[in-house]
Amino acid sequence: MPSETPGTDPGRHLIRYSGHAPFSPEVVVRAAGTSVFTEGGRELLDFTSGQMSAILGHSHPAIVSTVREQVAHLDHLHSGMLSPPVVELARRLAGTLPEPLDRTLLLTTGAEANEAAVRMAKLVTGRHEIVSFARSWHGMTQAAANATYSAGRKGYGPAAPGNFALPVPDRHRPSVVGADGELDWRRQLDLGFEMIDAQSVGSLAACLVEPILSSGGVVELPPGYLAALAHKCRERGMLLILDEAQTGLCRTGDWYAFQHDGVVPDILTLSKTLGAGLPLAAVVTGAEIERRAHERGFLFFTTHVNDPLPAAVGNTVLDILVRDRLDERARRLGAALRDGLDELARRHGVVGDVRGRGLLLGMELVGDDVLGDGGADRLGAAVTRRCYELGLHMNIVQLPGMGGIFRIAPPLTASDEEIARGVAVLDEALADAARTL
Repeated sequence: MPSETPGTDPGRHLIRYSGHAPFSPEVVVRAAGTSVFTEGGRELLDFTSGQMSAILGHSHPAIVSTVREQVAHLDHLHSGMLSPPVVELARRLAGTLPEPLDRTLLLTTGAEANEAAVRMAKLVTGRHEIVSFARSWHGMTQAAANATYSAGRKGYGPAAPGNFALPVPDRHRPSVVGADGELDWRRQLDLGFEMIDAQSVGSLAACLVEPILSSGGVVELPPGYLAALAHKCRERGMLLILDEAQTGLCRTGDWYAFQHDGVVPDILTLSKTLGAGLPLAAVVTGAEIERRAHERGFLFFTTHVNDPLPAAVGNTVLDILVRDRLDERARRLGAALRDGLDELARRHGVVGDVRGRGLLLGMELVGDDVLGDGGADRLGAAVTRRCYELGLHMNIVQLPGMGGIFRIAPPLTASDEEIARGVAVLDEALADAARTL
């Protein structure tokens, strides 16, 4: 039965929550694998894994089975009670991570995990100042939103004092260059911390960053950057918090993106990919930080902390990642997708850059400097709209002064044919949009 009378706005009773971005024009009634299906019977290839989360695709049979079994057996408990799925997931996460990361707090969303991590860092260090990237996205709760600079800061009154932005080491659009004209990220990092030190009141607690900025434009940190950043933190007695909401659990071809750089954070936050689309997040740290936090009365007591139902799903996610070797699959499919996108860049002049790692890739369209004021926004909207018409769901980030940047993140379970089909649709959409503009 249709949810709305034909011709009416299905979202008319909903609060719009995504800035100026509209809801999709069709209601989605079913999803399976790499596809979602609309009320009108259209199939859309999902190249965003839902909200960058469904790494196993939609309605994975093992996840469906786990939910059915667990919800009938043990779904929710008082927050002080433990259950076998929670104990097991904490143990297994520790087994996937390097020392000393072996203590886990299970929560619901990425914002909540970052909130808890920042709260823990402030308590343990006895300080309050937080550093994050100038194009960061860490969530919409208080501390997470204070550390978010890519959007959502205007119109809500003053942010909490002691939050500082660090320049983004964007190799495609470098702000500090060396004699060769390439990004001089070491000098940029030094300058960034010189500015932070000048503004700090001597209370630097932590640096919260993504190993690959996603909402900030799919910016992969240059080789050596993360280690240098960790050194800057150690010099100042700060903790390094890595937000792997979108990069963790095989998405980038490694189990965790920080392994690519050989840097172990003091605190790691996971979400999105951990529940493969269901609400599950985690804060992971070492025994020493956990001990100090506990001794100082660490409090992060929520309704759904350590709930058994999502924890059971997390265990199933780990089962499938190991069984199907999805880290290797992400590398292989990611290489094929990257080859396809690079070919599009060679043939379409409106593509300015392709970047990323594994199955988290970005494709940047040319900006206003090429198309004139507002041209980049019109082009990005036109390509996105044409992809949708042709049966491909894409997500585009629009940042001031830049072109549109597509965040391309299909499920790790996508087939070779689906990857090729998505690239073909994008090829057609680029040509059509460039022609109309």
